[in-house]
Amino acid sequence: MQAADTGFIHRYIPAHDNKQRVLLLLHGTGGDEDDLLELGRALAPGAGLLSPRGKVLEHGAPRFFRRLAQGVFDIEDLTYRTHELVDFINIAAQAYHFELDKLTIVGYSNGANIAASLLLLHPKLLRSAILFRAMKPFDPGTMPDLSGTSIYLAAGKLDPLIPAADTQQLIELLQSAGAHIDAHWQGTGHALNVAEIEGARTWLSKLPTSPTQV
Repeated sequence: MQAADTGFIHRYIPAHDNKQRVLLLLHGTGGDEDDLLELGRALAPGAGLLSPRGKVLEHGAPRFFRRLAQGVFDIEDLTYRTHELVDFINIAAQAYHFELDKLTIVGYSNGANIAASLLLLHPKLLRSAILFRAMKPFDPGTMPDLSGTSIYLAAGKLDPLIPAADTQQLIELLQSAGAHIDAHWQGTGHALNVAEIEGARTWLSKLPTSPTQV
């Protein structure tokens, strides 16, 4: 389903009912709007799935923001693209009639990095996130208030693209901002494995669909 003009090529699959959460799926470099749909179904069967395609092309591969080199981000572009993504979220929520407090962001690699940027720049927009293979995107000028935000983070100790120290910096930054972090380190590389997907699914199933839910 893609009925709304949101400014992004995207897919939207409605939740089975209005009590279900909605997952915002953000792919890695070279992915597209279909790339994480299967992951989304595995994480939360019956959830709504909102999956945009990154607008930036790197040698033909879609990304959500530009980088200057491996692990070196174009911060100006990242900031612009983060605000652009927030506009997309707000438009999609109105067009597809879901509440933002039911939205959980799920990012992998490049998608996880712009998800981290979104949490830092718009700390009260979303209350939960799943970050696969993320690193600290930048040092915020002002520390955001992420109290009440729950984050599941999975990292590979042998990841050749994201040094463990860069991920640890993100964990410490998010914790300093008040977020509750459930961090899991695997003895793997950049690819996801079944154990961490299952871990994220279990973590997500224990979260209330809405922060006001008792």
